[in-house]
Amino acid sequence: MEITKNVHAIKIPFQVKTELGTLDRFVYSYLVNGEQVCLIDSGVVASERVIFDYMEKIGLKPEDISLMILTHSHPDHIGSARSIKAKSGCKIAAHSGEIPWIEDVELQAKERPVPNFHLLVEGSVDVDTILEDGNVLDLDKNISLKVIHTPGHSKGSISLLIEEEGVIITGDVIPLRGDLPIYEDIETSVNSIKKLKSTSGIETLLASWDDPQEGENVYQIIDDALDYLQTIHESVIKVNKMNPSLEPMEFCKMVLKDLGIPEVAANPIVAMSFQANLNVRENQDLFS
Repeated sequence: MEITKNVHAIKIPFQVKTELGTLDRFVYSYLVNGEQVCLIDSGVVASERVIFDYMEKIGLKPEDISLMILTHSHPDHIGSARSIKAKSGCKIAAHSGEIPWIEDVELQAKERPVPNFHLLVEGSVDVDTILEDGNVLDLDKNISLKVIHTPGHSKGSISLLIEEEGVIITGDVIPLRGDLPIYEDIETSVNSIKKLKSTSGIETLLASWDDPQEGENVYQIIDDALDYLQTIHESVIKVNKMNPSLEPMEFCKMVLKDLGIPEVAANPIVAMSFQANLNVRENQDLFS
């Protein structure tokens, strides 16, 4: 999907199987086409087929990719990075906080037990370039990517601002109301979203788990994300007061039910997110 002359969105469907059933998901990768071609995120395992097919339709070859930026290290973002790097010869860039899990996926599988992890990720891959907050990557004289460190979903999550196009690519930083709440640190997530809200001139929002959004919707979606995190926090506190001794997975199911999210979404990663809320439950208002 062409977003602007230089920015393209590639939608990649996949499934996550849990003990309670199968979740149909999708994730977006983004292609920024300047004198240098940059791919942002690689999707799950085998996503290179979808990405390369799209590139062929717009007159590009895999070998045209010179840089792949990984917004963070989770499976639906690094799953086919190894194949894409092998085919294109591109450099891979990521924030320093994500490198251990990108370069050692077995470590990630041990520390963050995503259901069917090894069906989503083909293997580890080396990172060539470390990105930090404020870095600017010039793809040509008319288009550049500014790195914004937006942790919370993960410690090294980044967003990428294309000022010339009024476009921001946010990975999984901005949660959608009713979707899976996934974060490592709830207060840091709130601060990162506030950071994006304070960024002026955004005309197009490109997230990983949502279709492209434009115009007045952009800042409304950011506000809705903040409201959603507060709603989750209040639900966690309420369920914990009513049932203080529940095991994490049972607690997770009860919070999801309170939020109106199907029980099939319950998994250890969501349960860990709710535990992050419990860590700061004395702060009932995330914005105070």
